[in-house]
Amino acid sequence: MRAMITMIRKALLPLLSAGALLTATVGLATAGDAQDQMVEKAKITVDTLAGQSDMAQFRKLLAVSKGVVVFPQVLKAGFFVGGAGGSGVLLGKDAAGNWSSPAFYTMGQGSIGLQFGAEAKELVLVIMTEKGLQAMIDNKVKLGGDLSAAVGPVGTTIGAASSTNINVDVFSFANSKGLFIGASVEGSILAPKDDWNDAYYGKPTTTQAIVINRTAVNPQADGLRAALRAAEAK
Repeated sequence: MRAMITMIRKALLPLLSAGALLTATVGLATAGDAQDQMVEKAKITVDTLAGQSDMAQFRKLLAVSKGVVVFPQVLKAGFFVGGAGGSGVLLGKDAAGNWSSPAFYTMGQGSIGLQFGAEAKELVLVIMTEKGLQAMIDNKVKLGGDLSAAVGPVGTTIGAASSTNINVDVFSFANSKGLFIGASVEGSILAPKDDWNDAYYGKPTTTQAIVINRTAVNPQADGLRAALRAAEAK
């Protein structure tokens, strides 16, 4: 009887191994699809904001920025006590003006105050300082705490030359849908999604390696980088 069980195990082992490999491959493909979709949605968000007539300051600030975080969708809802959350991508820009590949991030926010309804918004954080970019790369950061943050100066006049002297680490620009009173990003906490980065680049990596050292590259993000360059040129 014991010999028969051993024979059955030996016969089934190749099938079990193949099944495990197939399951792992499907899991990786699903994860990769999720990251690909996020990057494509981020490209659409950049195109949408850059194409709006009242986003001239977004385009000017982007041209002299150090980096950007794009959230294709931030969901926010509440009745006096609210919260927000979403996933997005961080890209850095080097001295020559070249954008890095994306690193994946998550954002969470809790708030108390006068707020009604629900909101889904596309959100872009334009990083204006080296300090701001490095802080996001180094660890989890809180906007308005670790870094100064302000709502993007839509409707005001800020020239590209003077924008480098603004004493703000991060400007936020949003394309909102629905109703929500109180759209500031202050209090939001940003943190890297290391497992998404590993899945997207097919190897263990870090935000530093992706955004600064640029040792991790995925051609699938070329469209997003091109959209950022096009937005700067408008």
